[in-house]
Amino acid sequence: MTRPAPVRPARRWRRLPLLRGPAWTATLTWKAAVFITVMCCALAALLGALVHVSVTRQTVDQAREKALSKLEAVTDAYEAGEAADGSGAVDPPGLPPGLRELALSGQRGTMVSDTGGRPTMWAAGPADGGALAVRIDYTLSAQTIAGLDRAIVGSSALAIGATLLAGAFSVTRVTRRLHLTAQVARRISGGDLDARVNDPRTRDPARGEDEVAAVSGALDTMAATLQGKLLSEQRFTADVAHELRTPLTGLSAAAELLPPGRPAELVRDRVNRMRALTEDLLEISRLDAGRETVDLDVHELAPLAERVVRTAGTVGSGTDLTVVRGTRVETDRRRLERVLGNLISNAHRHGARPVVVSVDGPVVSVRDHGPGYPRYLLEHGPQRFRTESGGSGHGLGLTIAVGQAAVLGAELEFADAPGGGALARLTLPEYAPPADRPDGGDPAAPPTHGATPAAPGRHGAAPATNAPHGAAPQEAAPHGTAPQGTAPADPAEASETPTAPTAPETPAAPWVPTAPEVPVAPSAPAAHRDEGTDMPHTESGDKRT
Repeated sequence: MTRPAPVRPARRWRRLPLLRGPAWTATLTWKAAVFITVMCCALAALLGALVHVSVTRQTVDQAREKALSKLEAVTDAYEAGEAADGSGAVDPPGLPPGLRELALSGQRGTMVSDTGGRPTMWAAGPADGGALAVRIDYTLSAQTIAGLDRAIVGSSALAIGATLLAGAFSVTRVTRRLHLTAQVARRISGGDLDARVNDPRTRDPARGEDEVAAVSGALDTMAATLQGKLLSEQRFTADVAHELRTPLTGLSAAAELLPPGRPAELVRDRVNRMRALTEDLLEISRLDAGRETVDLDVHELAPLAERVVRTAGTVGSGTDLTVVRGTRVETDRRRLERVLGNLISNAHRHGARPVVVSVDGPVVSVRDHGPGYPRYLLEHGPQRFRTESGGSGHGLGLTIAVGQAAVLGAELEFADAPGGGALARLTLPEYAPPADRPDGGDPAAPPTHGATPAAPGRHGAAPATNAPHGAAPQEAAPHGTAPQGTAPADPAEASETPTAPTAPETPAAPWVPTAPEVPVAPSAPAAHRDEGTDMPHTESGDKRT
């Protein structure tokens, strides 16, 4: 019985890791310089070799003819029995062996060799069983060839250097224009829609356009078209929201006249949601237009966060406050409460309890224990009017939070918590006393992305527009009123917007930092949970936005 041959496993080939050079070697300038250098070196080597071979052959041919002519004269004299002049002899010392063997075979030949430390051209022929040979000095011809080689090398190096400099200058002009186009593209992607390349070749029709000018012109045209569309959308959003406010105000007043009952409650609930959505649209339109103002003042961050947590009962209970390290920040209290209120409301509506608000210096973190943020939000940030799996909300709360944080000069980051859940981290600019500042002057206002700084002396919070769930309602303007220092979306807005009574202010509990961590008891749920801003989130089983 024959045993089958064992099956050998297939050999797995391992791919060797690719060797990667430094980042600067990937630039177009470097590649062009290498290409120009290689081509110049190859061209110089080819031309130098051709010139060297041609001149060397010509010089050797001339020396060979001279040596053969002298050998013929010496051979005639030797055959005639005349006395030689000393320039020729039979088997002279120093004769190359190869040339002697050639002469003994009955042929004539020449050869260059080093005799006595000097280059010599030998010529030999047969004579009475020996080799009759003559020699001439080849030093001058050898020096001529060596000088030619040095001239070829020097001229080639000069030509390569000059060509490399000229090529680098030409390529740098092109790459500089490409870098400018890329820089403008990055500015446009960062939100500066007024950035343009303005290549002079695209503005003058009489001048010919190269490829870089065509790319620059296409980028400028795209930026102008994009800017026009975005401005049109912003105007449309502001106009629609403004036009809806007046009929909604009348509808709200009419809903209050309905007899008590379930239908009246449903109507009031829907009207309140419509008013909240309208106010959110107006706020977003102001953020997009860069018309928001900042009213800076110095605040203790921990009491301010406690104030927001205590008023978070409008959207749910179970909010805990942990203070790791308190600090003072220079910010707009109303806008900061708006951001924190939206984050807490978002966590309550679509996360899982407990919701923990942590203050660690200028960093405020809001964490829940729900399913976490969806992948698109972590990669691209919140998107308006996008909610997943049919969850409640309009997808505007986190968008507003990001916009208000940008106005404050703060950084808002979204991530998944290590132990599960969603984590929003707000980093505020920490306040530095004038004595600790390098210039010793007054604190500078944070960047506001086009917002106009508030007038001096307006310390304290300005009225808020449509305070969110979880945000403090104190000093908040009623629905339909723009925040203080902010231009209305439409000139007719001030005349068409009625003013509703403001809710009484809830006094905040005094802040006593007695321990590194100060937990706050969960707040009780409020009667009306549907007023305010719908946060972009989903229920526990849905992804949030």
